[in-house]
Amino acid sequence: MDTTGDVSRRVTSTRVRSAVALLGPAFVAAVAYADPGNVAANISAGARFGYLLVWVIVAADVMAGLVQYLSAKLGLVTGRTLPEMVRDHTSGPVRLAYWAQAETVAMATDLAEVVGGAIALNILFGLPLIMGGVLTGFASLMLLVVQSRWGQRPFERLAIGLLIVVALGFLAAAVIAQPSISDTLGGAVPRFQGTESMLLAAAITGATVMPHAVYLHSGLVRDRHGHPTTTSHRTRLLRVTRGDVAAAMLLAGAVNLAMLLLAARTLHGQVDGISLETAHAGIRDALGPAAGLLLAVGLLASGIASTSVGAYAGAMIMQGLLHRHIALVTRRLITLVPAFVVLTIGIEPTRALIVSQVILSFGIPFALIPLVRFTGSRRLMGTDANHRLTTLAAWAVAAVVTALNVVLLVLTVTGS
Repeated sequence: MDTTGDVSRRVTSTRVRSAVALLGPAFVAAVAYADPGNVAANISAGARFGYLLVWVIVAADVMAGLVQYLSAKLGLVTGRTLPEMVRDHTSGPVRLAYWAQAETVAMATDLAEVVGGAIALNILFGLPLIMGGVLTGFASLMLLVVQSRWGQRPFERLAIGLLIVVALGFLAAAVIAQPSISDTLGGAVPRFQGTESMLLAAAITGATVMPHAVYLHSGLVRDRHGHPTTTSHRTRLLRVTRGDVAAAMLLAGAVNLAMLLLAARTLHGQVDGISLETAHAGIRDALGPAAGLLLAVGLLASGIASTSVGAYAGAMIMQGLLHRHIALVTRRLITLVPAFVVLTIGIEPTRALIVSQVILSFGIPFALIPLVRFTGSRRLMGTDANHRLTTLAAWAVAAVVTALNVVLLVLTVTGS
């Protein structure tokens, strides 16, 4: 009897189960990468430019993976969230201004998520947009109640469950659409076609490298794993975290790519300024009611999950930067106001979603620059400080995103 082999297999199985049990924070952060803003930006990009911006989704997902790992590493190694670290290294006026821009980004995020949920309920049940917004906000409140009463793990499970619903919805719809493999590969070549393609590229980037998810991840891993003080424990957690981030970003990237390919295959060339409602109708007519239902259900799940995660992130940002605490339910009610305004006064919802993602992209440098500085500091991180190549790659991400925003602003102002 090979008892040695049996013991080895049992030990390996135990280690695998232990590692799997530590996964989760990156998938909660990844909920932000499959929110209604992503849906609007990706479907608009596919409808307007076909497969042209496939490369933007791939590049943004790779960049997001690096950024999310650095955020998680900061939380594990220092025991501090990114907002807390910013507070520790800035003066009062700077800190207040920093918080103001972070709150603006958080409200833009909230707007996208609630409006997206409202559109989904309108598509599914014919509910007025304002009523759909109220129901989406209420559903997110219930998720936050779960987090506040029963802790992070049940909240993680619910958020990840909704993320799986989003993934199944859009991936299944894309499989039904059968996008062109050759055109998809052709879209991996970086290029633009005018100002509008750059606007959508900025929207896709802002919807993928989400500022509030960068702030949040450092807190999620700290709250889940604590602050490991021994080198061996920290090394193990960092290894598990790399796997967590890689798996979560692979899923988020696949979902975002599915959104664009679905639109490129079924909607390209129909209209320039397509809305989610007309996108749903076009996909339903082209592929059948099952595909339309999958899109609507995926959109609704993304709105409910991401709006609760966004509120959680906003509370963490305020607590970290200002040491002020507002009950999550109260904060949720306050941050719903801009979305309700948009739904009430008749602003075109899909366009509002895309603009909200562009606003997010302008918030990215404010999250990335301190993150790269902190994680590259040996004084703060010790032997876990970034390798020089990692730091260079992270600075390159910050530079690319910032340059994209500057060029976009210039082209928009000049009307080129």
